[in-house]
Order: sequence, then C-alpha cells, then structure tokens
Amino acid sequence: MKSTEAKEDRPLAPAVIPEIIGRHLEESAFLWTLRQRAVLRPGWSLRELADLDERLEANVDGLRVAGEHGWNLVEGALEAGAGEIFVAGVLAIESRDRGRISRVIRQGASSPDAHQAIASSFAVVAPKYLQGVIKDLLASASPIGRQLGIAACIFHGVDPGRVLAGLIGDDDATVRQAAIRACGELGLVHHQPAIDDEARAAASEESWAGWSSVLLGSRGAALASLRRQGTAPGSQRARAFQLWLQAVETAEAHELLKDFAGDSDELSWLIRGTGVAGDPVYVPWLINHMTNPGTARQAGEAFTVITGVDLEQSKLTAKRPDGLESGPNDDPNDTNVDTDADDGLPWPDPELIRSWWDTNNARFQNGTRYFMGAPVTREHCIDVLKNGYQRQRVLAAHYLCLLEPGTPLFNTSAPAWRQQRLLAKMT
Repeated sequence: MKSTEAKEDRPLAPAVIPEIIGRHLEESAFLWTLRQRAVLRPGWSLRELADLDERLEANVDGLRVAGEHGWNLVEGALEAGAGEIFVAGVLAIESRDRGRISRVIRQGASSPDAHQAIASSFAVVAPKYLQGVIKDLLASASPIGRQLGIAACIFHGVDPGRVLAGLIGDDDATVRQAAIRACGELGLVHHQPAIDDEARAAASEESWAGWSSVLLGSRGAALASLRRQGTAPGSQRARAFQLWLQAVETAEAHELLKDFAGDSDELSWLIRGTGVAGDPVYVPWLINHMTNPGTARQAGEAFTVITGVDLEQSKLTAKRPDGLESGPNDDPNDTNVDTDADDGLPWPDPELIRSWWDTNNARFQNGTRYFMGAPVTREHCIDVLKNGYQRQRVLAAHYLCLLEPGTPLFNTSAPAWRQQRLLAKMT
C-alpha cells in the first residue's frame, strides 16, 4: 500500500475539490451515525427514514464520483470513527478490490461499533457487488469474516445454504450466535431442531436461540429461555422481554407483569410491558402514570401501542415540564452520557387522554390483545409497517413471524427503498 505522502503528492484531477469531498465524508459519517440511532428510536417513520437514506446516499455518491481521490480520503480516515468505516466499506465492496475489503474488515474488528459499521456497509450495497464475496466470507478462517458473511445473507434475505448447518455448530461462539440469529430472521424452519436444542441448553444472556426458536414457531423451552433473558439484567433483555410478551397469551403476560408490580426498580419495564401485552385493562393505570414526569412519556407510548392513537396528531399532548433535564447535557461535570431512551416521544396530557378514553373505551374489550388500535392480523401489521413509527414497526415485523412461522423477519433497519419495494409486494 502506498504511503500517505505519495498520495498527497499525486496531482488532483481538475474536477476534484478536496474541501467538497471532505465535506461529503464528514456528512456521510454523521448521517450514518444518525441513522443507526433512528432505526431504534420513536418518532421515525419509514418516509422520514427514506429522506435520511437519500441524504446519506447523495453524500456517499459524491465520494464515489471522486474515484481514487475519494477512496484515498476515506482510507486515511478509517481510524476516525464507525461512520468513516461504513463509508469505506461501501466504497471497498463496490470497487471489488479484495485488498481494500480486507483492509476495512480488519479495521471492523477493532470494536463493536466498528464491526456494526462494516456490517451495515454490506447491507446497503447492491447484490451484484457481493457475488463471490459472501461465499468467501462464509468460508473465512476469521470469525469476523464468517460473521459478516452471515450478516450479509440476513441483510439481503439469502439462505446461506448447507454451510449454515456447520456455522450453527461453529467453534467460535459469536459465529454460532450469528448463525442461530440468521435462522430466525430468514425463517429457516428446517434448522429448527438444532436451534431448539440450543435454546434448551442456552445459559448465556447473549444467546439468540430462544428468540429464533420462537420466531420459527417453537414455544416450550424456547419461551422459557426468552423469559429468563427478559426478566434478568443483560444487554439482550429488552429484545427477549418484548418478544416473549408478544408470543404468550394475555393472561400469561398479565401474571408476569403482576410480579413486576411489586418492585419499583421494574416500573419502567412494567409500563413498557403493558403496551406490548396489549390488554386495554391497563389503560386507566397508564393514564395515572402520565401525571409523573419520570414515567409520562413511557406511559404515553404504551397507551399508543394499545390504542393506536397518535398523541400529537390527536392533539392529546402537553408541554415539556419546566426545568426537566434528561440524558447528556453541556455540564462537563455531569457523568450521564447516555441518550434518553424516551427522547422523541411526545408528552401526554393525562386529562385530555382520560377524556378520550371515557369516550372511546367501549371499542376495546378487556382480556383481548390490541396492537395499534386493532387485534393482531397480518393485514393490520403490514399497515403498521407502512405507516407506523420504528418501535411500532419492529413489533409489527415480529407479529408477522408469530402469525405465520417460517416467514422471514421484515427488516425495519434495511435501506428504506428496499423496505418500500417489499411492502409494495405484500398484500
């Protein structure tokens, strides 16, 4: 590889303006980081995600047009952050240059964020650029290479074929978990016996076995595994807790939520859980929690997940409480750097919502699961995927698999144009 000095001495083509391509790189990295947050945040619709994707693509395209100069700039910024790794991944894959691809993959091994960045670059490139690349990755001697091969298959909805059985039993735990996750996301029911065995044996909080088994139609040990993960601290708790509540009957969900009711440390989980459980019997209790600034937005979101009422569109919102601070701020002495999980949620007006409920509660039957204002059906879930916000869309995607095991999981994080194309084919 040529030195940086040699690159700097190389004359620029007249059409290439360094300041402009530098701006494209800066914007691309920023927009990718914003997108990573947006796909899991409230308040983001598919239309808004499409607008963000267009902005991201326009800036990446500016680097493509710059050719070698664009690549040299991006390669020199590989260690700057995850956003730069994403851009480098896209350019490297599209160049079909195996040396460049290997260079970016090595950098992707430096941290979890870096790994996510290179993985997401495989998601956005056109399938034609991956011919032969995925096959090589799946057979790679490097665990990160095998993980990326599996991730690329998930992103593009491709069954890895017979090689996946070996990857489910891979010597590397991270590869095994990636393969197990792929079975659930791709709806590969023929691997269900092996995944069920893993779910029964799984003791790690990081195991995807219970999650995949439930999506593929298993209950029993798979649900028990999810419940263990969903009720214990861990990085995968939210994922497991949510899917378990979606998969069980409302009465069973109610029993677990009652257990949480006596523990103040579990209040946030309890509020979110009532929304996923979907029983309108919880609505008056949720309205009461809208009077507390610490739980108001969570309770408002749970109310919406049950009733389908958009608080802002229905003018059921209140002003943000004066003096309330959450998440990171400008104080250098404040050690709280976590993003507020409720950021983007509207502030509910409990009195207006109580009035709405008094008028409309006859439409809802206690003991019945409601999701965004209606019983769970395939048609309704597709409508939520088209018109809902990201957190609601994730729930809708899970329900489609639970309603018809073997259905590939709709990828709500995929490029928006790809999601829109798939939704146009779904009836």
